[in-house]
Amino acid sequence: MLEIANSATMPHDSQRHIVNLDIAASAPLRAEALAAEGNYDASDFAGANPNALHSLGRRAAAALEKARGDIARSLGRRVRPHEIIFTGGGTEADELALAGIAEAARERNRGRTRIITSAIEHDAILDNLPALRAAGFTVDVIAPNRQGIIEPAALAEAMGEDVALTSIMLANNETGVVQPIAELARIAHANGSYMHTDAIQAYLHIPFTVEELGVDALSIAAHKVGGPVSTGALYLASRTPLRPRIFGGGQEAGRRAGTQDVRQIMAFAAVARALAPTVAEERQRLHAFSEHLYRALTTSPRVKPSMVDDCAVDRLPGIVSVVIEDADSNDLILALDAAGFAVAAGSACSSGNTKSSHVLRAMGVPEREAQGALRISFDDRVDPSDLDRFAQTLLSLI
Repeated sequence: MLEIANSATMPHDSQRHIVNLDIAASAPLRAEALAAEGNYDASDFAGANPNALHSLGRRAAAALEKARGDIARSLGRRVRPHEIIFTGGGTEADELALAGIAEAARERNRGRTRIITSAIEHDAILDNLPALRAAGFTVDVIAPNRQGIIEPAALAEAMGEDVALTSIMLANNETGVVQPIAELARIAHANGSYMHTDAIQAYLHIPFTVEELGVDALSIAAHKVGGPVSTGALYLASRTPLRPRIFGGGQEAGRRAGTQDVRQIMAFAAVARALAPTVAEERQRLHAFSEHLYRALTTSPRVKPSMVDDCAVDRLPGIVSVVIEDADSNDLILALDAAGFAVAAGSACSSGNTKSSHVLRAMGVPEREAQGALRISFDDRVDPSDLDRFAQTLLSLI
């Protein structure tokens, strides 16, 4: 066990600088988001209902639709604004796609009673599976290979004409491994299944378009890229069936009831406009930082990447996933926090859970190793010198 400084001798949190290397959990607000919120606050339509008929409502609606168009363009040139459904965050977008499409597909064809997903999905997907089973669906969960990839052959083997929906994430939020979604989507469509991907961790971190992926639905969230929390969206291709999950109004073309938060949506769109043009360039730069950090950390024989061959795996930039032999993640996180660095063991949504990462276990990482997992994550605002200091600190601790 690591020896952690006594809380009485530690400076108060407000008195010490913490380097945030847990950006994959939630990124700090960007200047563009703050500016957009300020513009909304200063506008005459601030607080107006965008669904109202009066002039203030129409101005709010115009701002909402401009933001919808900006988000649509960030997902591809062929994406139309009406294919974007605003939600209360990424979790809601995932649930809306998962249950909404599956139920609507079954209504169209009573033989479509099966759902296929993967063992490395976020809990926003996995925690909905019991409810889907209770609703009469059979759910198949595909395991990844040791590198964290869902192999097309595994999906093809599980696929059948009874599948209503296939949902595989675009990139894993713990390991950063990017999945072959375009190929998986082709397999799903060849069997008549709709295809959804959780792109929440990948959005604006790697270049992609909906056309390239070939999916019917795709989830994104603002706070993963420096937008506001509790704002997300679901791309839903035209003619893809959807049964709404929230009722009580005709907002979002009747697909998601509830008055839209124009202020937060404007901030989301501002971040999308700012980041979309430079995604490929920033990916290259951050990938170099990640590789440098992997090399620095693995100079210790006790540290190794979570993947068997990390160099051969397509990964998100800015996520470094390692396991540390004979260590406990919680002890490491607290010791690093005391030293001025915020990191995570895995998904922040599972913080406080004493079990090791379900992602690493699904990949076949031994339980003893998975107990010592760390996820270090950062974005384009990182100071490379902080990464070097972090590496030195972690190596000294272990």
